[in-house]
Amino acid sequence: MATDPVTYKDAGVDIDAGEALVERIAPAAKATQRSGSNAELGGFGGLFDLKAAGFHDPILVASTDGVGTKLKIAIETGHYAGLGQDLVAMCVNDIVVQGAEPLFFLDYYATGRLDVEAAAVVIEGIARACKESGCALIGGETAEMPGLYTQGDFDLAGFAVGAVERGAILPKTDTMRAGDVLIGVASSGVHSNGFSLVRHVVEQTGLSYESFATFDQPKTLGEALLTPTRLYVKSALAAIRAGGIKGLAHITGGGITENTPRALPAGLDAEIDLDAWKPPGVFGWLARLANIEEQEMLRTFNCGIGLVAVVAEKHAGAAIEAFQHGGEHATRIGTLVPGQGEAKVRYRGRLKL
Repeated sequence: MATDPVTYKDAGVDIDAGEALVERIAPAAKATQRSGSNAELGGFGGLFDLKAAGFHDPILVASTDGVGTKLKIAIETGHYAGLGQDLVAMCVNDIVVQGAEPLFFLDYYATGRLDVEAAAVVIEGIARACKESGCALIGGETAEMPGLYTQGDFDLAGFAVGAVERGAILPKTDTMRAGDVLIGVASSGVHSNGFSLVRHVVEQTGLSYESFATFDQPKTLGEALLTPTRLYVKSALAAIRAGGIKGLAHITGGGITENTPRALPAGLDAEIDLDAWKPPGVFGWLARLANIEEQEMLRTFNCGIGLVAVVAEKHAGAAIEAFQHGGEHATRIGTLVPGQGEAKVRYRGRLKL
């Protein structure tokens, strides 16, 4: 029996839309070009020349991450502009805390049916964040998978590679001593962790993402919660170059409680003064609205501190100045103290929620 010819588009995959997206984002990707990369799209793999980037005895540092269920709020509200920065930040911030300079980035965008405009907004945001981080967007993948994703849904993943000279790898745990200063670098809000709890709170209270955010007026709740993750690369590299940085911790899932010890040696604990900073209003809003206890807040959210640096007392002022000059707000939040066994965090004071 004769039938009409069947195409890939009939099965839900639009090759023309994919090509239109590549054409749309090509200028944004090209704008991320840096030494060692030409940032051209279209090859089977992205190329990078470490020698041209100026490294002599480099160690590569790689990181991969996503945006998590923050995506659900963006999809529900149609606000996609900050997602690219979220994705890049989650990867490059993990690289810079090892003392490394992010070199190149690749993204993976998967959806049921490709919306060229929405995808372009996301990927152009990725390109802007890469450029701000000195990182080339050298490739990526856009996958249409009808049947796997529902209408309007999509997912994001990112992959970043950086490099650090062999002798400059962080943390330098063998140099850490009791009395070293802990510097906290402010976050912009929830960043990209803890959104399953955030969404649960919003759903349980019956709020709308279109209602006004009482903690960040005149923004809507959706706009406030979608505030992008801070990019700490330039300021952290400046602080490292200023000298004295012994370790850095990126405060992501697990909060200050779980992430700070990852940069510390056994036998030293982080004693953190919770009175040393005031978290953004979103954290107090969450804690009050859902009656979330302080310890749960501290091991779920960043609570206003996106990066923690370990420095000797004599270098603390210069490190804070370097972060401030890089556009961040940094302040002393504690010290290292003698401990027993694996490093842990001790708190004193109370969060100013």
